[in-house]
Amino acid sequence: QVQLVESGGGLVQPGGSLRLSCVVSGSIFSIHVMGWYRQAPGKQRELVAGITSGGSINYADSVKGRFTISRDNVKNTVYLQMNSLKPEDTAVYYCNADLQFSRWGSVYAYWGQGTQVTVSS
Repeated sequence: QVQLVESGGGLVQPGGSLRLSCVVSGSIFSIHVMGWYRQAPGKQRELVAGITSGGSINYADSVKGRFTISRDNVKNTVYLQMNSLKPEDTAVYYCNADLQFSRWGSVYAYWGQGTQVTVSS
């Protein structure tokens, strides 16, 4: 059974930092793109950052220069270092991973359960 388990969310003051982690477990042949999305109340889910298996990265304009995504391909883990947090970063953050289960199989998108990040004084 495949699981994406996130950790690291919480309450932080404006200007503070948090580090999110997402571990992918299960019988997996390959992990392609991994990423972080977020959804604030009343808003659509949006991409925060993504990273390919080769290390190519993209960020939402709103987080460039403040957030850093990275991955450990041995540990099947993706991280999101969030610095200089703002109240508008408050949202549920979801981990996403594109998984392949056999050499010639299709790629499927999986999601974590989400972790709450609240930026408030």
